[in-house]
Amino acid sequence: MTRKPSVCQEIEPALVATAIGDADSATATRVEAHTRACARCRENLVRYGAIERAVGVWRGAPAPAEELARERLTSRLADLRRRTLLYRIFPSPLGPILIARSEEGVSCIEYLTGGSDFAHSRLSRDESIEALQDGAEVEGLYRDLLEYVEGRRTRLEWPLDLRLARSPFHRAVLQATAAVPYGAVTSYAGIAGEIGAPRAVRAVAQALRHNPVPIIVPCHRIIGTSGDLIGYAGNRVGLKERLLAVEGVPTERGARAPRVARRVLYHYDRNDERQYCLPTCGSIARRPIGRVTLLASRELAQTLGLVPCTDCRPDLHPISR
Repeated sequence: MTRKPSVCQEIEPALVATAIGDADSATATRVEAHTRACARCRENLVRYGAIERAVGVWRGAPAPAEELARERLTSRLADLRRRTLLYRIFPSPLGPILIARSEEGVSCIEYLTGGSDFAHSRLSRDESIEALQDGAEVEGLYRDLLEYVEGRRTRLEWPLDLRLARSPFHRAVLQATAAVPYGAVTSYAGIAGEIGAPRAVRAVAQALRHNPVPIIVPCHRIIGTSGDLIGYAGNRVGLKERLLAVEGVPTERGARAPRVARRVLYHYDRNDERQYCLPTCGSIARRPIGRVTLLASRELAQTLGLVPCTDCRPDLHPISR
């Protein structure tokens, strides 16, 4: 089946809006100009208009069979809009990156490998969506993302659409990961414990390997229990290290892979007093990370409502880097 030209894909929502009378004057004018030159879209506009007129007639018809048909056609139009994702591909310090959003929120952030066009995106192989190239709306998301990776922004307050999550378990992992704050790291075991599945560490790692919205769901903040940086964007550990550096989380060379520098990070091992510690407090830095959260600064600890340990006193003896 021949794929529609990108200009026709882009104008499809405007065709629907014009047909059902929801388009503003600028959109209607754009549709009129396009359909004069494009027979295919002109036919689609006529078809959508016919559907809308039929729906209008059925709105006033009480017959149950006609009402059911109207509901089905209305549902199909709504489904078309729901399946539509608007996307753009941008250059970035991390390489070419695709950003896509739906009416509900951001649904895909993808590092493209092997090429910088849409054919190299996972979206090109997903028949459940209709991907349309967009302009200004996604451009604004890109500017926010660029500020983030350049260290000029610490939060991306975007609505999320997790439609590309593979299962309810995958969705739970993504939601728990999204709660890990800027400048903090924890382990895959920590996320498994957070979602009530402490033995599902490998499944958590596999779920984050297929994270459809990296950066905004910060899987770069999730590490191995040994502190190693593992499993990011198809083993592109360098990207993980770079994002952590932007957030003030230092790393060092390990025997097998880069690892977080625990000796210069504050440690929070969950406790009733909500006390955080220096890495020299007892045996905390020698234990596997597990459900320990590592923090880049005392200011972050305070923001999270933590208090200094009464034994090691991180408030009186700050870490020197």
